[in-house]
Amino acid sequence: MTIQNFAFAPASPKVKAGTTVTSKQGSGGPLNSAPLTTGATYRYTFTKAGTYAYYCSIHPFMTATVVVTP
Repeated sequence: MTIQNFAFAPASPKVKAGTTVTSKQGSGGPLNSAPLTTGATYRYTFTKAGTYAYYCSIHPFMTATVVVTP
């Protein structure tokens, strides 16, 4: 996932349960990451199917969801 023009891209990615999503500066950190510095990364493994909303705490208008399938 990345950030382009103050928006997460893709806005609603679909992944299978067990997938680890990696984000780094210049990309959106899903769920509960701390603010990322240049070159920093954040990883989260989705273990259950569902739709997970997230947003940028610095730019709260930046929102998206991750859709996790079984």
